[in-house]
Amino acid sequence: MRKQLRVITVASAAAMSLVLAACGGGGSGTDGGGGSSGGADIVIRGCTPENPLVPGNTSETCGGDMVDAMTAKLVRYDTETADPIMDIAESIETEDNINFTVTLKEGYLFHDGTEVKAKNFVDAWNYTAAYSNGQAGSYFMAPFEGFEEVSAEGSTQTEMSGLEVVDDYTFTIRTVEPMANLPVRLGYSAYAPLPDAFFDDPAAFEDAPVGAGPFSLDSQSTTEYKFVKFADYAGEFPAQVDSLTFRIYTDDAAAYNDVVANNLDYTNNVPSDFLVNEQFTNDLPDRNLVRETGRFAGLVFSPNDEQLADNLDLRRSISMAIDRQLIIDQIFNGIYKPAHGWAPSVVDGATDTACGDNCNYDPEAAKALYDQSGGYEGTLTLTVNGDGGHKPWADATCNSIKNALGVECVTQVTPDFATFNEQIDNNEIMGLFRTGWQMDYPSIENFLGPIYVTGADSNWSKYSNPEFEDLLRQAGSADSIDQANELYQQAEAMLGRDMPTAPMWYPSTVVGWSDRVENVHINAFGVLDFSAISMK
Repeated sequence: MRKQLRVITVASAAAMSLVLAACGGGGSGTDGGGGSSGGADIVIRGCTPENPLVPGNTSETCGGDMVDAMTAKLVRYDTETADPIMDIAESIETEDNINFTVTLKEGYLFHDGTEVKAKNFVDAWNYTAAYSNGQAGSYFMAPFEGFEEVSAEGSTQTEMSGLEVVDDYTFTIRTVEPMANLPVRLGYSAYAPLPDAFFDDPAAFEDAPVGAGPFSLDSQSTTEYKFVKFADYAGEFPAQVDSLTFRIYTDDAAAYNDVVANNLDYTNNVPSDFLVNEQFTNDLPDRNLVRETGRFAGLVFSPNDEQLADNLDLRRSISMAIDRQLIIDQIFNGIYKPAHGWAPSVVDGATDTACGDNCNYDPEAAKALYDQSGGYEGTLTLTVNGDGGHKPWADATCNSIKNALGVECVTQVTPDFATFNEQIDNNEIMGLFRTGWQMDYPSIENFLGPIYVTGADSNWSKYSNPEFEDLLRQAGSADSIDQANELYQQAEAMLGRDMPTAPMWYPSTVVGWSDRVENVHINAFGVLDFSAISMK
């Protein structure tokens, strides 16, 4: 039976205090006394972050994993269930789902020795929201009153009216409309606090980022980012190793082979070649894990390509020409699940039906629709980043499209994810390009709003639909999760109608580790529990 991730609804202050403040412990099972940290230095696979490690300006997984290792937020997500549990927050209370009072635990320290206080959250969120600062995570501040004013193009305002510091350990939040799932969102890295030193010199902070999590940054270079155990960490999830180094790999096969040879302690991406016939289970007996997680993979129809941007029938025909199940069977050994929607079934509210016939492989119908659309002139390209092991499935996808539609299709590979992201930001990519999403918080909304709302940093398709966004607003202010999910499902159905992207599959997370480590746990987001991993 597939485990469903539960989303906690806050109906009242009493319910909030009971549900969140009473929760203790996480899914890792560590309490600071287990594991051996003496001389324990581990190295794991990493990839090149797009930006310096500023929480509000990190919107991709290469940097996001590192930010998660070094930061603490108001809440933390349980490793097994993704339920939010208290971290820096002592309580988050509300009586109307509009006005929230946040009380912090005392004595929580940043890596620079200063205490985490209410203003560190308020100042950080205001900074992230402000147009003048150009932060990638600005969208995530949209629920707060005053966001529209500070984020508007050209705005010089820097403080949202919905945030107010009451005292050192208390602040209030006022949202623009009722938002029952706001506390669920607050464990995302964009909501991490920033120390006073950041605001004194943001550029200096980028060179030496500071958080309040179990690991602090020791050094960074083009080849690795080294984090060390924070001795004064005040939370309930301390590091079990002395240091954690993210070694940058541009070749997933090299990382995998290093794990097999015990020259690398952990890789979060087993290349598809080693999934065939489950070779990874032979290479890594008792050193592998497969978990269904909150992940989505798809194709973006480049908004820079007028042939695709202006032709819905062409986009639909390309999607129908892709034999998702065959590619999954041949490339991923059947481990992934073909997507018929934009949110994986492990997320509460997901139906996996919104794409309808557009995600069903039907080469004859696809060819008829392709001919009706006028076809694609020239060579259709599919661009992927070279450091993610994407070329095999991209080649198979192009072959499927070519066989069904008769259009020439070729794979283009960028050196790494940072280059890939830069080309997207610079509007350089034509044709198709890959998109992947790892949930930030356990809600179907996370697979809709941050990716398809006008102007959102991750809206690579540049989709813009007022009706879609109105449904998201209605869902956000719904009285119950069930009502909200029904509205989110209606919004998702609009994506099936407009096809700004083509869903491909829901990847399971497949990882491997060396024989030096133990307590390897993957959370519901597909990310290693950095606090739990330990040396044997």
